[in-house]
Amino acid sequence: MLVYLRVFKESFSFALNALRNNKLRTFLSLLGVTVGIFSIIAVLAAVDSLDRNIKENLAGLDKNTIYLTKFSFGPTDVPRWKRDNFPQTEYDDFEFIRRNVPNIEASAYVIFGGNETIRYQAETVSGVTVTPVSNEIYTIEDFKVEKGRFYSELESETGAPVIVIGANLAENLFDNLNPIGKQIRVYGRKLAVIGVLKKVGAGLGDSPDDRAYVPANFVRRFRNGGVNGLPGAVIIKPKAGVDIGAFEQVLKQKFRAHRGLKAGEDDDFFVNKLAGLVTFIDAIISVLNTIGWIISGFSLLVGGFGIANIMFVSVKERTNLIGIQKSLGAKNRFILFQFLFEAIILAVVGGLVGLFLVWIIAMIMSNFTGDFEFVLSFGNMFLGFMLSTLIGLISGVIPAISASRLDPVEAIRTGM
Repeated sequence: MLVYLRVFKESFSFALNALRNNKLRTFLSLLGVTVGIFSIIAVLAAVDSLDRNIKENLAGLDKNTIYLTKFSFGPTDVPRWKRDNFPQTEYDDFEFIRRNVPNIEASAYVIFGGNETIRYQAETVSGVTVTPVSNEIYTIEDFKVEKGRFYSELESETGAPVIVIGANLAENLFDNLNPIGKQIRVYGRKLAVIGVLKKVGAGLGDSPDDRAYVPANFVRRFRNGGVNGLPGAVIIKPKAGVDIGAFEQVLKQKFRAHRGLKAGEDDDFFVNKLAGLVTFIDAIISVLNTIGWIISGFSLLVGGFGIANIMFVSVKERTNLIGIQKSLGAKNRFILFQFLFEAIILAVVGGLVGLFLVWIIAMIMSNFTGDFEFVLSFGNMFLGFMLSTLIGLISGVIPAISASRLDPVEAIRTGM
Protein backbone atom coordinates (compact mmCIF):
# COMPACT_ATOMS: atom_id res chain seq x y z
CA MET A 1 0.00 0.00 0.00
CA LEU A 2 2.83 2.36 0.88
CA VAL A 3 4.41 1.63 -2.48
CA TYR A 4 1.28 2.70 -4.34
CA LEU A 5 1.01 5.84 -2.23
CA ARG A 6 4.58 6.64 -3.12
CA VAL A 7 3.83 6.09 -6.80
CA PHE A 8 0.82 8.39 -6.52
CA LYS A 9 2.97 11.06 -4.84
CA GLU A 10 5.62 10.83 -7.55
CA SER A 11 2.97 10.92 -10.27
CA PHE A 12 1.43 14.01 -8.72
CA SER A 13 4.90 15.63 -8.69
CA PHE A 14 5.34 14.76 -12.37
CA ALA A 15 1.97 16.30 -13.17
CA LEU A 16 2.84 19.52 -11.34
CA ASN A 17 6.16 19.68 -13.16
CA ALA A 18 4.35 19.22 -16.44
CA LEU A 19 2.01 22.09 -15.53
CA ARG A 20 4.95 24.34 -14.66
CA ASN A 21 7.26 23.41 -17.53
CA ASN A 22 4.66 23.38 -20.31
CA LYS A 23 2.18 26.01 -19.19
CA LEU A 24 0.61 26.86 -22.56
CA ARG A 25 0.35 23.25 -23.74
CA THR A 26 -1.13 22.11 -20.43
CA PHE A 27 -3.51 25.07 -20.30
CA LEU A 28 -4.91 24.22 -23.72
CA SER A 29 -5.30 20.57 -22.72
CA LEU A 30 -7.08 21.49 -19.48
CA LEU A 31 -9.27 23.99 -21.34
CA GLY A 32 -10.91 21.23 -23.37
CA VAL A 33 -11.90 19.27 -20.25
CA THR A 34 -12.95 22.46 -18.47
CA VAL A 35 -15.24 23.51 -21.32
CA GLY A 36 -16.68 20.01 -21.63
CA ILE A 37 -17.44 19.60 -17.93
CA PHE A 38 -18.70 23.18 -17.72
CA SER A 39 -21.07 22.62 -20.67
CA ILE A 40 -22.57 19.39 -19.38
CA ILE A 41 -22.93 20.41 -15.73
CA ALA A 42 -24.20 23.89 -16.63
CA VAL A 43 -26.93 22.39 -18.82
CA LEU A 44 -27.85 19.78 -16.20
CA ALA A 45 -27.90 22.40 -13.42
CA ALA A 46 -30.07 24.77 -15.47
CA VAL A 47 -32.51 22.04 -16.47
CA ASP A 48 -32.66 20.62 -12.93
CA SER A 49 -33.29 24.10 -11.52
CA LEU A 50 -36.06 24.72 -14.06
CA ASP A 51 -37.61 21.33 -13.32
CA ARG A 52 -37.47 21.90 -9.58
CA ASN A 53 -39.03 25.38 -9.80
CA ILE A 54 -41.86 24.10 -12.00
CA LYS A 55 -42.54 21.12 -9.73
CA GLU A 56 -42.52 23.35 -6.64
CA ASN A 57 -45.02 25.65 -8.32
CA LEU A 58 -47.30 22.71 -9.12
CA ALA A 59 -46.81 21.04 -5.74
CA GLY A 60 -49.82 22.78 -4.18
CA LEU A 61 -52.15 21.65 -6.98
CA ASP A 62 -54.01 18.38 -7.24
CA LYS A 63 -52.45 16.42 -10.14
CA ASN A 64 -55.98 15.26 -11.06
CA THR A 65 -57.09 18.82 -11.77
CA ILE A 66 -58.66 19.04 -15.24
CA TYR A 67 -58.63 21.96 -17.68
CA LEU A 68 -61.45 21.74 -20.24
CA THR A 69 -60.72 24.08 -23.14
CA LYS A 70 -60.23 24.26 -26.90
CA PHE A 71 -56.46 23.85 -26.55
CA SER A 72 -54.37 20.78 -25.80
CA PHE A 73 -51.63 21.10 -23.19
CA GLY A 74 -49.57 18.40 -24.88
CA PRO A 75 -48.98 16.82 -28.29
CA THR A 76 -52.15 15.87 -30.16
CA ASP A 77 -53.12 14.13 -33.39
CA VAL A 78 -55.85 16.69 -34.09
CA PRO A 79 -54.69 18.92 -36.99
CA ARG A 80 -54.13 22.62 -36.40
CA TRP A 81 -56.87 23.80 -38.77
CA LYS A 82 -59.41 21.68 -36.94
CA ARG A 83 -58.33 22.91 -33.50
CA ASP A 84 -58.57 26.52 -34.68
CA ASN A 85 -62.25 25.94 -35.51
CA PHE A 86 -63.12 24.56 -32.08
CA PRO A 87 -65.64 26.78 -30.25
CA GLN A 88 -64.45 28.80 -27.27
CA THR A 89 -65.18 27.47 -23.80
CA GLU A 90 -67.77 29.90 -22.44
CA TYR A 91 -69.25 30.68 -19.05
CA ASP A 92 -72.42 28.75 -20.02
CA ASP A 93 -70.23 25.63 -20.42
CA PHE A 94 -68.90 26.17 -16.92
CA GLU A 95 -72.40 26.49 -15.47
CA PHE A 96 -73.52 23.31 -17.27
CA ILE A 97 -70.59 21.31 -15.91
CA ARG A 98 -71.05 22.64 -12.40
CA ARG A 99 -74.74 21.64 -12.41
CA ASN A 100 -74.61 18.32 -14.26
CA VAL A 101 -71.26 16.57 -13.68
CA PRO A 102 -71.08 14.66 -10.37
CA ASN A 103 -68.11 14.18 -8.02
CA ILE A 104 -66.71 17.69 -8.48
CA GLU A 105 -65.10 19.20 -5.40
CA ALA A 106 -64.54 22.63 -7.00
CA SER A 107 -64.75 24.16 -10.46
CA ALA A 108 -63.87 27.56 -11.84
CA TYR A 109 -64.21 29.49 -15.08
CA VAL A 110 -61.10 31.31 -16.24
CA ILE A 111 -60.39 33.61 -19.16
CA PHE A 112 -56.71 33.37 -19.99
CA GLY A 113 -55.64 36.86 -19.08
CA GLY A 114 -53.84 39.33 -21.30
CA ASN A 115 -51.32 41.99 -20.38
CA GLU A 116 -52.89 45.10 -18.93
CA THR A 117 -51.70 48.41 -17.48
CA ILE A 118 -52.61 49.05 -13.84
CA ARG A 119 -52.59 52.55 -12.38
CA TYR A 120 -52.80 53.90 -8.87
CA GLN A 121 -52.57 57.69 -8.72
CA ALA A 122 -49.16 58.51 -10.24
CA GLU A 123 -47.88 54.91 -10.14
CA THR A 124 -48.20 52.76 -13.26
CA VAL A 125 -47.26 49.14 -13.86
CA SER A 126 -47.43 47.86 -17.43
CA GLY A 127 -47.55 44.34 -18.80
CA VAL A 128 -49.42 42.86 -15.84
CA THR A 129 -51.17 39.52 -16.43
CA VAL A 130 -54.72 40.12 -15.23
CA THR A 131 -56.68 36.86 -14.99
CA PRO A 132 -60.48 37.01 -14.97
CA VAL A 133 -61.56 33.93 -13.01
CA SER A 134 -64.41 32.83 -10.76
CA ASN A 135 -63.89 32.64 -7.01
CA GLU A 136 -63.45 28.84 -6.86
CA ILE A 137 -59.91 29.25 -8.16
CA TYR A 138 -58.99 30.17 -4.58
CA THR A 139 -59.72 26.59 -3.52
CA ILE A 140 -58.34 24.85 -6.61
CA GLU A 141 -54.96 26.58 -6.66
CA ASP A 142 -54.66 26.79 -2.88
CA PHE A 143 -54.00 30.53 -2.80
CA LYS A 144 -52.80 32.12 0.44
CA VAL A 145 -53.96 35.67 1.14
CA GLU A 146 -51.56 37.78 3.18
CA LYS A 147 -53.73 40.90 3.46
CA GLY A 148 -57.47 41.26 3.06
CA ARG A 149 -59.39 38.42 1.39
CA PHE A 150 -60.26 36.77 -1.91
CA TYR A 151 -63.54 37.77 -3.58
CA SER A 152 -66.63 35.82 -2.54
CA GLU A 153 -69.05 33.71 -4.59
CA LEU A 154 -71.56 36.56 -4.60
CA GLU A 155 -68.95 39.03 -5.86
CA SER A 156 -67.90 36.50 -8.48
CA GLU A 157 -71.46 35.85 -9.69
CA THR A 158 -72.42 39.53 -9.84
CA GLY A 159 -69.12 40.62 -11.39
CA ALA A 160 -68.23 43.05 -8.61
CA PRO A 161 -65.47 45.59 -9.45
CA VAL A 162 -62.90 44.09 -7.09
CA ILE A 163 -59.38 42.83 -7.60
CA VAL A 164 -56.83 40.66 -5.78
CA ILE A 165 -53.17 41.38 -6.56
CA GLY A 166 -49.85 39.62 -6.11
CA ALA A 167 -47.20 40.62 -3.59
CA ASN A 168 -44.76 42.17 -6.08
CA LEU A 169 -47.53 44.10 -7.80
CA ALA A 170 -48.71 45.48 -4.46
CA GLU A 171 -45.18 46.59 -3.62
CA ASN A 172 -44.68 48.28 -6.99
CA LEU A 173 -47.99 50.13 -6.84
CA PHE A 174 -48.30 51.02 -3.17
CA ASP A 175 -44.81 50.73 -1.71
CA ASN A 176 -45.37 50.82 2.09
CA LEU A 177 -49.04 51.81 1.92
CA ASN A 178 -51.79 49.37 2.84
CA PRO A 179 -53.41 48.42 -0.50
CA ILE A 180 -56.70 47.19 0.97
CA GLY A 181 -59.57 49.43 -0.06
CA LYS A 182 -57.53 51.47 -2.53
CA GLN A 183 -59.02 52.18 -5.96
CA ILE A 184 -56.90 51.27 -8.98
CA ARG A 185 -57.62 51.50 -12.71
CA VAL A 186 -57.67 48.38 -14.90
CA TYR A 187 -59.37 48.02 -18.31
CA GLY A 188 -60.02 51.75 -18.02
CA ARG A 189 -62.27 51.11 -14.99
CA LYS A 190 -61.91 51.52 -11.25
CA LEU A 191 -61.59 48.43 -9.08
CA ALA A 192 -61.20 48.13 -5.32
CA VAL A 193 -58.23 46.15 -4.02
CA ILE A 194 -59.64 43.64 -1.51
CA GLY A 195 -56.71 41.25 -1.14
CA VAL A 196 -52.97 40.74 -1.54
CA LEU A 197 -51.65 37.22 -2.11
CA LYS A 198 -48.81 35.82 -0.07
CA LYS A 199 -45.47 35.88 -1.86
CA VAL A 200 -44.69 32.50 -3.45
CA GLY A 201 -41.71 33.16 -5.72
CA ALA A 202 -41.11 32.15 -9.32
CA GLY A 203 -43.51 29.72 -10.92
CA LEU A 204 -44.63 28.19 -14.18
CA GLY A 205 -44.85 31.14 -16.57
CA ASP A 206 -45.58 34.44 -14.84
CA SER A 207 -45.24 34.33 -11.08
CA PRO A 208 -48.49 34.78 -9.10
CA ASP A 209 -46.61 37.55 -7.29
CA ASP A 210 -46.85 39.66 -10.45
CA ARG A 211 -50.43 38.80 -11.42
CA ALA A 212 -53.86 40.16 -10.59
CA TYR A 213 -57.20 38.34 -10.36
CA VAL A 214 -60.64 39.78 -11.05
CA PRO A 215 -64.09 38.13 -11.24
CA ALA A 216 -64.66 36.68 -14.71
CA ASN A 217 -68.18 38.07 -14.81
CA PHE A 218 -66.86 41.58 -14.24
CA VAL A 219 -64.95 41.35 -17.53
CA ARG A 220 -67.82 39.60 -19.31
CA ARG A 221 -70.07 42.58 -18.63
CA PHE A 222 -68.16 44.84 -21.02
CA ARG A 223 -66.11 42.45 -23.18
CA ASN A 224 -68.17 39.69 -24.67
CA GLY A 225 -66.26 36.51 -25.50
CA GLY A 226 -63.35 37.11 -23.16
CA VAL A 227 -60.57 39.62 -22.99
CA ASN A 228 -59.43 40.78 -26.44
CA GLY A 229 -60.68 37.45 -27.85
CA LEU A 230 -58.57 35.39 -25.46
CA PRO A 231 -59.97 31.90 -24.81
CA GLY A 232 -61.50 30.57 -21.64
CA ALA A 233 -61.38 27.26 -19.81
CA VAL A 234 -63.26 25.35 -17.14
CA ILE A 235 -60.98 24.18 -14.33
CA ILE A 236 -62.29 21.12 -12.50
CA LYS A 237 -61.02 19.54 -9.30
CA PRO A 238 -62.58 16.07 -8.79
CA LYS A 239 -63.40 14.81 -5.32
CA ALA A 240 -60.70 12.83 -3.53
CA GLY A 241 -60.83 9.10 -4.16
CA VAL A 242 -62.81 9.35 -7.39
CA ASP A 243 -61.81 7.06 -10.27
CA ILE A 244 -60.29 9.67 -12.58
CA GLY A 245 -60.70 7.56 -15.70
CA ALA A 246 -64.41 7.04 -15.06
CA PHE A 247 -64.82 10.71 -14.08
CA GLU A 248 -63.19 11.82 -17.32
CA GLN A 249 -65.48 9.58 -19.37
CA VAL A 250 -68.61 10.95 -17.67
CA LEU A 251 -67.35 14.50 -18.17
CA LYS A 252 -66.77 13.91 -21.89
CA GLN A 253 -70.13 12.22 -22.42
CA LYS A 254 -72.11 14.97 -20.70
CA PHE A 255 -70.16 17.77 -22.36
CA ARG A 256 -70.53 16.17 -25.79
CA ALA A 257 -74.28 16.07 -25.21
CA HIS A 258 -74.16 19.71 -24.12
CA ARG A 259 -72.33 20.63 -27.33
CA GLY A 260 -74.75 18.58 -29.44
CA LEU A 261 -72.10 16.26 -30.81
CA LYS A 262 -73.43 13.08 -32.41
CA ALA A 263 -71.98 9.58 -32.13
CA GLY A 264 -68.95 9.26 -34.39
CA GLU A 265 -68.19 12.99 -34.39
CA ASP A 266 -64.86 14.03 -32.94
CA ASP A 267 -64.64 16.02 -29.72
CA ASP A 268 -64.39 19.79 -30.25
CA PHE A 269 -62.65 20.29 -26.92
CA PHE A 270 -59.75 18.88 -24.94
CA VAL A 271 -59.77 17.45 -21.43
CA ASN A 272 -56.29 18.30 -20.10
CA LYS A 273 -55.24 16.68 -16.85
CA LEU A 274 -52.56 18.38 -14.78
CA ALA A 275 -50.87 15.00 -14.39
CA GLY A 276 -50.56 14.88 -18.17
CA LEU A 277 -48.99 18.33 -18.13
CA VAL A 278 -46.44 17.15 -15.55
CA THR A 279 -45.64 14.14 -17.76
CA PHE A 280 -45.27 16.44 -20.76
CA ILE A 281 -42.94 18.71 -18.79
CA ASP A 282 -40.88 15.67 -17.74
CA ALA A 283 -40.59 14.67 -21.40
CA ILE A 284 -39.37 18.16 -22.33
CA ILE A 285 -36.84 18.11 -19.48
CA SER A 286 -35.61 14.71 -20.67
CA VAL A 287 -35.17 16.02 -24.22
CA LEU A 288 -33.29 19.09 -22.97
CA ASN A 289 -30.98 16.87 -20.94
CA THR A 290 -30.35 14.63 -23.95
CA ILE A 291 -29.60 17.58 -26.24
CA GLY A 292 -27.27 19.01 -23.59
CA TRP A 293 -25.40 15.72 -23.31
CA ILE A 294 -25.00 15.44 -27.09
CA ILE A 295 -23.73 18.99 -27.57
CA SER A 296 -21.49 18.93 -24.51
CA GLY A 297 -20.21 15.45 -25.42
CA PHE A 298 -18.33 16.95 -28.35
CA SER A 299 -16.55 19.32 -25.98
CA LEU A 300 -15.62 16.40 -23.74
CA LEU A 301 -14.37 14.48 -26.78
CA VAL A 302 -12.10 17.37 -27.73
CA GLY A 303 -10.90 17.58 -24.13
CA GLY A 304 -10.14 13.86 -24.11
CA PHE A 305 -8.11 14.15 -27.30
CA GLY A 306 -6.22 17.06 -25.76
CA ILE A 307 -5.31 15.02 -22.69
CA ALA A 308 -4.26 12.05 -24.86
CA ASN A 309 -2.11 14.33 -27.00
CA ILE A 310 -0.25 15.85 -24.07
CA MET A 311 0.31 12.40 -22.59
CA PHE A 312 1.83 11.08 -25.82
CA VAL A 313 4.10 14.13 -25.89
CA SER A 314 5.05 13.53 -22.25
CA VAL A 315 5.94 9.90 -23.01
CA LYS A 316 8.12 11.06 -25.93
CA GLU A 317 9.89 13.72 -23.85
CA ARG A 318 10.56 11.37 -20.92
CA THR A 319 11.60 8.31 -22.88
CA ASN A 320 15.14 8.53 -21.54
CA LEU A 321 13.87 8.86 -17.95
CA ILE A 322 11.58 5.86 -18.43
CA GLY A 323 14.55 3.80 -19.66
CA ILE A 324 16.62 4.77 -16.63
CA GLN A 325 13.76 3.96 -14.23
CA LYS A 326 13.25 0.53 -15.79
CA SER A 327 16.97 -0.21 -15.80
CA LEU A 328 17.01 0.52 -12.06
CA GLY A 329 14.26 -2.05 -11.50
CA ALA A 330 11.00 -0.14 -11.96
CA LYS A 331 8.16 -2.48 -12.88
CA ASN A 332 5.90 -1.93 -15.87
CA ARG A 333 2.92 -1.28 -13.62
CA PHE A 334 4.77 1.56 -11.84
CA ILE A 335 5.46 3.30 -15.16
CA LEU A 336 1.83 2.66 -16.16
CA PHE A 337 0.49 4.18 -12.94
CA GLN A 338 2.77 7.23 -13.23
CA PHE A 339 1.35 8.29 -16.59
CA LEU A 340 -2.17 7.15 -15.81
CA PHE A 341 -2.24 9.20 -12.60
CA GLU A 342 -0.83 12.17 -14.46
CA ALA A 343 -3.61 12.00 -17.08
CA ILE A 344 -6.29 11.66 -14.39
CA ILE A 345 -4.88 14.57 -12.39
CA LEU A 346 -4.85 16.78 -15.49
CA ALA A 347 -8.46 15.86 -16.28
CA VAL A 348 -9.68 16.25 -12.68
CA VAL A 349 -8.06 19.69 -12.38
CA GLY A 350 -9.81 20.75 -15.60
CA GLY A 351 -13.10 19.29 -14.34
CA LEU A 352 -12.84 21.06 -10.98
CA VAL A 353 -12.22 24.36 -12.75
CA GLY A 354 -15.32 23.73 -14.87
CA LEU A 355 -17.41 22.96 -11.77
CA PHE A 356 -16.12 26.09 -10.06
CA LEU A 357 -17.15 28.21 -13.05
CA VAL A 358 -20.63 26.64 -13.04
CA TRP A 359 -20.96 27.37 -9.31
CA ILE A 360 -19.92 31.01 -9.78
CA ILE A 361 -22.32 31.52 -12.68
CA ALA A 362 -25.14 29.79 -10.77
CA MET A 363 -24.69 32.22 -7.88
CA ILE A 364 -24.64 35.22 -10.20
CA MET A 365 -27.71 34.05 -12.14
CA SER A 366 -29.64 33.37 -8.93
CA ASN A 367 -28.98 36.93 -7.77
CA PHE A 368 -30.06 38.43 -11.10
CA THR A 369 -33.18 36.30 -11.55
CA GLY A 370 -34.58 36.98 -8.08
CA ASP A 371 -36.93 34.19 -7.05
CA PHE A 372 -35.66 31.69 -9.63
CA GLU A 373 -32.74 29.88 -8.01
CA PHE A 374 -30.05 28.10 -10.02
CA VAL A 375 -28.64 25.27 -7.95
CA LEU A 376 -25.53 23.16 -8.51
CA SER A 377 -26.55 19.98 -6.73
CA PHE A 378 -24.18 17.54 -5.07
CA GLY A 379 -25.28 14.91 -7.58
CA ASN A 380 -24.23 17.08 -10.52
CA MET A 381 -20.94 17.97 -8.83
CA PHE A 382 -20.20 14.29 -8.22
CA LEU A 383 -21.15 13.52 -11.82
CA GLY A 384 -18.76 16.20 -13.09
CA PHE A 385 -15.94 14.84 -10.93
CA MET A 386 -16.53 11.27 -12.10
CA LEU A 387 -16.77 12.33 -15.74
CA SER A 388 -13.48 14.21 -15.59
CA THR A 389 -11.83 11.24 -13.87
CA LEU A 390 -13.20 8.90 -16.54
CA ILE A 391 -11.97 11.18 -19.33
CA GLY A 392 -8.50 11.22 -17.78
CA LEU A 393 -8.51 7.45 -17.40
CA ILE A 394 -9.62 6.80 -20.99
CA SER A 395 -7.33 9.44 -22.49
CA GLY A 396 -4.26 8.34 -20.52
CA VAL A 397 -4.53 4.55 -20.69
CA ILE A 398 -3.06 4.10 -24.19
CA PRO A 399 -0.09 6.50 -23.66
CA ALA A 400 0.53 4.89 -20.24
CA ILE A 401 0.51 1.38 -21.70
CA SER A 402 2.92 2.42 -24.47
CA ALA A 403 5.25 3.96 -21.88
CA SER A 404 5.17 0.88 -19.65
CA ARG A 405 6.10 -1.41 -22.57
CA LEU A 406 9.22 0.51 -23.64
CA ASP A 407 12.43 -1.50 -23.73
CA PRO A 408 14.86 0.10 -21.24
CA VAL A 409 17.90 -0.12 -23.54
CA GLU A 410 16.02 1.26 -26.55
CA ALA A 411 14.47 3.95 -24.37
CA ILE A 412 17.83 5.15 -23.05
CA ARG A 413 19.33 5.04 -26.55
CA THR A 414 16.39 6.94 -28.02
CA GLY A 415 16.61 9.53 -25.26
CA MET A 416 20.33 10.04 -25.93
